[in-house]
Amino acid sequence: MTRLLTRCFATAVDYPVLVFLFLLSLTAIATIGRRDPELITDLFARPSEVELPETLPLASADESEQDSSANENGGRGGVRGGQLQINDNDIALIVQCDNFFSPQGSEAILSMVERLRSLEVVSSLFWMDDTPPINLFALRDAVIPRPSSSDHQFDRARSRALSHPLIAGQLLSKDGRTLLLLIKLDWLFVEDDNATVEQIQKVAVDTAAEYAGLDLKIQVAGRVPTTMAILNARDQNQKRFVWIALGMVTLMAVILFRGFASVLIVAAPPVIGVYWALGSLPLLDLKDNPFNEIVTPVLIGMVGFTDSIHLFLDIRRLRTQGLSPADAAKRGIERVGLACFLTSLTTAIGLGSLGLAQNEVVQEFGMSCVVGVCLSFLAVMLIIPFACATRLGNRIQLTSKENMIDRNLARIGPVIEWSIRHSRVMSGVAIGGTIALLLVSMQMQPDQKVAMLLPNDAPALVAMETLDKAMGGTEPATVQIDWSEDVADGSDEIREVIAAAQTLLDQEELIGSPVSLQRFIDVLPGDPNAKGRLSITELLPPPLKHAFYKPDERSAVVRFKIRDVGIAAYAPVFKRIDEGLAKITEEHPGFSLQLSGRPISRWKNLYQVVLDLVYSLGSASIIIFVVLTIAFRSIRLGLIAIVPNTFPLAFTGACFYWMGQSLEIAAVCAFTVCLGIAVDDTIHFLSRYREDARRMNEQDAIRSAFVSTGSALIMTTIILVLGISSVLISGMREQRIFATITCLTIGSALFGDLLLLPPLLAWFGKGQQEIVAECNDEE
Repeated sequence: MTRLLTRCFATAVDYPVLVFLFLLSLTAIATIGRRDPELITDLFARPSEVELPETLPLASADESEQDSSANENGGRGGVRGGQLQINDNDIALIVQCDNFFSPQGSEAILSMVERLRSLEVVSSLFWMDDTPPINLFALRDAVIPRPSSSDHQFDRARSRALSHPLIAGQLLSKDGRTLLLLIKLDWLFVEDDNATVEQIQKVAVDTAAEYAGLDLKIQVAGRVPTTMAILNARDQNQKRFVWIALGMVTLMAVILFRGFASVLIVAAPPVIGVYWALGSLPLLDLKDNPFNEIVTPVLIGMVGFTDSIHLFLDIRRLRTQGLSPADAAKRGIERVGLACFLTSLTTAIGLGSLGLAQNEVVQEFGMSCVVGVCLSFLAVMLIIPFACATRLGNRIQLTSKENMIDRNLARIGPVIEWSIRHSRVMSGVAIGGTIALLLVSMQMQPDQKVAMLLPNDAPALVAMETLDKAMGGTEPATVQIDWSEDVADGSDEIREVIAAAQTLLDQEELIGSPVSLQRFIDVLPGDPNAKGRLSITELLPPPLKHAFYKPDERSAVVRFKIRDVGIAAYAPVFKRIDEGLAKITEEHPGFSLQLSGRPISRWKNLYQVVLDLVYSLGSASIIIFVVLTIAFRSIRLGLIAIVPNTFPLAFTGACFYWMGQSLEIAAVCAFTVCLGIAVDDTIHFLSRYREDARRMNEQDAIRSAFVSTGSALIMTTIILVLGISSVLISGMREQRIFATITCLTIGSALFGDLLLLPPLLAWFGKGQQEIVAECNDEE
């Protein structure tokens, strides 16, 4: 393997012109991928994939019909396809006021609604004044009386609104101080999503300003504002953190290597590797990922920089010994090339194991990083030998003076000596401590929140918190009720089952504003529990009735909301509800009751987060162990490497558990990525130990490996931590979690390689003769 790598990458020295043209070609392809990837992707696409239809429909038939019906209704929304749909909206405008039911409050909100409906971008607007009357034959009174109404009329209207099942807790908070205006956009007139949201908010704010005495507060929530908040934060952070990371790395390179030529040679491969990776992702359709914008380039740059440092330091050391630039470059590839290849391979394996995850974002992130690591390795192994063999390489500072790290590395020497002398005790501490930390880290509980995707200062996040507090939740969910044909049409048992499900939800504090057909039966005239009561639902307007009860389809629903407090908080609640629904099903044969909705799906698949981590880490660990065993021709070295590679993950997991953190998708990605990074330093240490053990005894080989690689290990750790720590100031929680885990793991990996690996090698390692025999067999 060493000879093959040397033969392949020595071309950078022997054929510099060809290598330069190859590098130029890759850079050109990456540039096209960054600017206009279709120029390349269209060449490989099938004709049917690139041909455009003669006409492009602007909207589906259903959407056109809905929009036209909304326009015919004066921009009033909520009723589509003969069914009331209050959850189908693009923007939820939140209006807060101490007293909507007053002359001035009525005038302000009616004026705001009228102005919003006049906007071209607003297809429809649905609010509490659009709710149909509960009794089909009753006269419809305005929910919000006109400004000229009396105080008595306003009081009556407030009482009616707060007793209306579809208004209280749905469109109006139960204290009457928070009101929702649900807006559906006309996408034909929307040119810019951000501008549209700002336009709607400005109209509302300007209207509120005209009624300063009411102290109206305006917020926007919903699908569009939330999505735009995530995308805007991603766009703002992308360039900032990449440049911060590269700037910090360059600064460290200047401090550590001083000379301009040295800094340029070391820094060029990771920068070019990142550029190649970012240009290749659009060509592979992997660009639309929340991690790819910031975490991926920083991660690829840091991984490439570590290999760059190891290879450059070895070439510079050989130059100091008197070798020519070309010979030093070739010899450096021979000495360090295999270690760099193994580090890139194991990192790619760790990242590639994310492909086993069920989450699509995690899968694409893993594949993106694999592509980036491979391109980064190629850049390092071609550019550094190429540059070192040119005139630029002649300007490398060949000084015998120790750098700052080398001068302080000797202070750790006595600790290493002590650990080698007490190898049995230290090995026991290393193994026992790793197992203990691993058991602690396994206590972490998985959790998911929508707020985890939003920046801390995002207005959409504040709006979600307002809805959680005022309306009992933001995300809708349902209890789906179905019955077989054995159940007679109009049977009173249907009402009993619906009422039982409603009662079950009412008992749970975290369940917000549950509403079902039983709520409307309760407010209609007569005894709510009387037999034959289901027939009175004929008094309900069809859109209202069909939203909760569809006798033709033999189904009904109970709608409710959940707060964004984390799906883990709802796990016991959903479990109790599930058990209660199962009990109702047993008591009423022929009926089927089940929870449904996106929050329910997240709860049911919650264990998948843990399984993703276990599968990814487990498979990656096994493959890395096999790779190291084959590469070093030693099962013993493969087993020894498990402890220093597992320790940093166990340590970080235990720290997160002690800090009260949960296991999120970002953490799953970070732990798997860190396994691939943590093993890099171990490979460099073991490679040098194995080479030195050919000509010296075991303990001297350990000391020599420490002296030879210690400086590079510390340098790479400092650079990695500084580079990735730039993401800690991101406004996105998932990115901060990723950066925190990565920094903790990389830092503790250095501790494991310098303080735990030497005693493990001293206690479990082979003797000199055995290692020499293995090396001879390999040759």
